[in-house]
Amino acid sequence: MSALFVLVTVSIVVAGSFLGAFIWSVKTDQYEDREGAAMRMLYDDEIQKIK
Repeated sequence: MSALFVLVTVSIVVAGSFLGAFIWSVKTDQYEDREGAAMRMLYDDEIQKIK
């Protein structure tokens, strides 16, 4: 039974650290460019022709 308490505690700590990392990434504008990669994929051939 004590192993269950340890596992629950560890899982809550891990989930909290992932939540903290997600909140940090949102606050530091990591998700600001939402369409950049999708648009770059569509126009990749044109960029190579120019070079």
